[in-house]
Amino acid sequence: MRIGVDVGGTNTDAVLMDGARVLASHKAETSANISDGIVAAIGDVLQQAGVAPSSLTGVMVGTTHFTNAFVERKHLLEVGVLRLGLPASRGLPPMIDWPPDLASAVGRHHYLLEGGYQFDGREISPLDEGGVLAAARDLKRKGIRSAAISCIFSPVKDAMEERAAALLRTEIPDLAISLSSRIGRIGLLERENAAIMNASLAQLAREVVDSFRTALDRLAITAPFYISQNDGTLMTAEFVAQYPVLTFASGPTNSMRGAAYLSGLEDAIVVDIGGTTADVGVLASSFPRESTVSVDIGGVRTNFRMPDILAVGLGGGSEVSEDGEQVGPRSVGYQLRRRARVFGGDVLTATDIAVAAGYADIGDASRVSALPRPVVERAVERIHALVAEAVDRMKTSAAAMPLILVGGGAVLVHRAIPGASEVIVPEHAGVANAIGASIAQVGGEVDKVYAYDNTSREQALAEARAEACANAVAAGAAEATVRVMDLEELPLNYMPGNAVRVRVKAAGDLEQ
Repeated sequence: MRIGVDVGGTNTDAVLMDGARVLASHKAETSANISDGIVAAIGDVLQQAGVAPSSLTGVMVGTTHFTNAFVERKHLLEVGVLRLGLPASRGLPPMIDWPPDLASAVGRHHYLLEGGYQFDGREISPLDEGGVLAAARDLKRKGIRSAAISCIFSPVKDAMEERAAALLRTEIPDLAISLSSRIGRIGLLERENAAIMNASLAQLAREVVDSFRTALDRLAITAPFYISQNDGTLMTAEFVAQYPVLTFASGPTNSMRGAAYLSGLEDAIVVDIGGTTADVGVLASSFPRESTVSVDIGGVRTNFRMPDILAVGLGGGSEVSEDGEQVGPRSVGYQLRRRARVFGGDVLTATDIAVAAGYADIGDASRVSALPRPVVERAVERIHALVAEAVDRMKTSAAAMPLILVGGGAVLVHRAIPGASEVIVPEHAGVANAIGASIAQVGGEVDKVYAYDNTSREQALAEARAEACANAVAAGAAEATVRVMDLEELPLNYMPGNAVRVRVKAAGDLEQ
């Protein structure tokens, strides 16, 4: 028995799962106090099914807390940034391309120090330990409580970052430290950005984890709880307190994992239509396809793993023009049940159009019965055109693929979509995101550069596979269930030694 909860901008969804069976589900507007909404959602599904809290083996939560905080520039700590790499990288200081308001919120406490590695692990220069200690004393004087450490090519060798962290803690034992090698990938600036973002959320991460624990205590739930990551896997409460940025975009990821589970398909396009937006992604072996380019979050470029998601301004609350020509991107969002016409409001929404067209039974259909048929038809065509365009943009070939519709707004689509071999709306599609959270596995990954002239390809790949699996086990996966989900080799032609970048992702079931 486990519970999955997904907190979205419009709705908070919850499901109670007994093995592979959905026992109860809940969908309600997201409350101003998100913890109260979680308590209400979990309490409702337990009551529906008549299940005691003691029967649960786990609670899985997907949250937008951290994404919203960073995008809205709220609840952020000032961060001390140590970059190990001089004399290299002097020309591009940390946070060089950050939006000014965000850079001001995080502060410009930067320390460029000697250190860093070549791609093959050779030192650029020895670590300036005296400089690290001087930076620590300066941070202590300023009252800075969080730091980010980046080092050139630290994903290849992280010894200098680890040593710098140990030196910082000799001066400030309770300092929250984010190491770039644990979060991002090879590129220095984007990886450093991700570490700074993570460090700025350190206090909020602790507060959110504590609030979730308090919420579960109120419900007398003693089972462990986990937070969804953006690669479709889970992390423990302790892990999320250290790496809150790994939750970014976990909502769409949960929906895609839920879509794969409910439909039984491993490779398909998923359109998750909520109250405000539709998120479109591609399933590959039951997991979301990852983005291969730098991802912009709140105006900051990052290179840690993110799902390849296209967000479209189409949802159940999307406002529709009086002539039906325009649908979205403006939306009534969480106010749908008050402002849409079928609920007695005065705003024409996409939900009203679905009811007027006769393929959705929501609210009072008589309130939209007088809408002119040409207006309804134009709006219906526009809704389907938006979905078709998004699907076309996400496909990598002309071959038709199955299309899975999930989310509360799935009722908006009622016709065939060009480029889709079939359109599937599975049972429980409205709470696919919560189901995705409840069935998530625990993952681990590795991203390193190997010189095949020095290490054989077979040995390098075996080492990378073993490290990815070990990382999954360390994150809470049962060792016997861990398997490699994805392996990628990228030759680096501009580097000597037959250099190849190897990325491996592994995942396994939760250790019970």
